[in-house]
Amino acid sequence: MVVVDVLELVVLVLVLVVVLELVLVVLVLVLVELVLVLVDVLVLVVVEL
Repeated sequence: MVVVDVLELVVLVLVLVVVLELVLVVLVLVLVELVLVLVDVLVLVVVEL
């Protein structure tokens, strides 16, 4: 029984790590998109001036 418990714990930790990495990747992608949009807006404003 103990072995099964340990295996379940390991699987849970692995799943958590994978989910966290996915969330981090998504966050980074969103941040990059936001920065790109901001740069575009800044360029437009500068060009208008």
